[in-house]
Amino acid sequence: MQFLENFIPQLVVDSPGRINIIGEHTDYNLGYILPTAIDKTIKFSFQKNGSENTCQIYSLGYDTGFEANLDCIEKSEVQWENYILGVLHEIALRSDKLRGFDCTIESKLPIGSGVSSSAALECGLAYGLNELFDLGLSKMDIVELSRAAEHNYVGTKCGIMDQYASVMSKEGHVILLDCESLAATYIPMEIAPYRVLLLNTNVSHSLATGEYNTRRSECETGVAMIQAQNSEVKALRHVDLQTLATYKDTMDPIVYKRCSYVIEENQRVLDAVKALKDNNLKTLGALMYETHQGLSELYEVSCPELDFLVDFSKGREGVLGARMMGGGFGGCTINLVHEDAMEAFIEAASKAYTEKFNIALTAFEAQPREGTSIVK
Repeated sequence: MQFLENFIPQLVVDSPGRINIIGEHTDYNLGYILPTAIDKTIKFSFQKNGSENTCQIYSLGYDTGFEANLDCIEKSEVQWENYILGVLHEIALRSDKLRGFDCTIESKLPIGSGVSSSAALECGLAYGLNELFDLGLSKMDIVELSRAAEHNYVGTKCGIMDQYASVMSKEGHVILLDCESLAATYIPMEIAPYRVLLLNTNVSHSLATGEYNTRRSECETGVAMIQAQNSEVKALRHVDLQTLATYKDTMDPIVYKRCSYVIEENQRVLDAVKALKDNNLKTLGALMYETHQGLSELYEVSCPELDFLVDFSKGREGVLGARMMGGGFGGCTINLVHEDAMEAFIEAASKAYTEKFNIALTAFEAQPREGTSIVK
């Protein structure tokens, strides 16, 4: 694109991906989650271009770009462009100060790995434009408009976890987020000498193809059935296993399984927070394994590659816990591994995985860091 020849950024923003220690698929059920931003980011470089409405966006990773007109924002046939266009659309609904700009995007986040490159893309763009044009948006505005962009332009009816963690995280902490009240408690992530290791299956998934939205719909079906007799129930957050059991004979078996998982997972998040506070990492690891079993057997969003890696980790020296992370059907497992066992575990897992699936495994550590921020 022509602007690249004389591009001198006025603003550079780092927008991180995220991990979720525990609490998967609970956010859109108004439950609890335990995420944090990580030290793998997307870097945005911005300059005003003096025009009223011309926006030029270039991806260094894809080596491609596109132009958008602020007066005529429409969905694109190219999927990654919709994350950008959705944010521009949502900003336009909230502010009339946005003008023409140029932007380059450089990602160090593995796409489709479950570390939410999509939220980093949305939040980083919104954060940077807010600073560049003094739009007056709060951090929570940025979280909410980024989620709305994913709902309305990408088609994934995600919860609030990814965008919240990308913007609101604090270095060295995980966030206990109540997705109903949005009350957040920052919990120190003091797990030394253990570390968080991500093993990327390199099997890609696209949540917009429907399975994510199907799970959400199944949970809502369960809630509607319970709500018919218990009007105070607004989400699975308000249901316990004892209440759910009274519907076992009348509820669709698949819907019952989905609801069971979510209710159990909410409790596991609270148990995990206690384990972290008590420095009981063995219990934390056991809870992670329980979560994976629930995601695989009750929520049915795992896949053979993820199941293999989690099973492989069990009983390995220096490994306390593992589970699939993210929307499902690919992406990463998150593992709690002793620093002295890290190298041997990665080597053994990589060898076994390649032998089983003929796919190379990618491994990387993830350190909790602050949310989206200005670099210069």
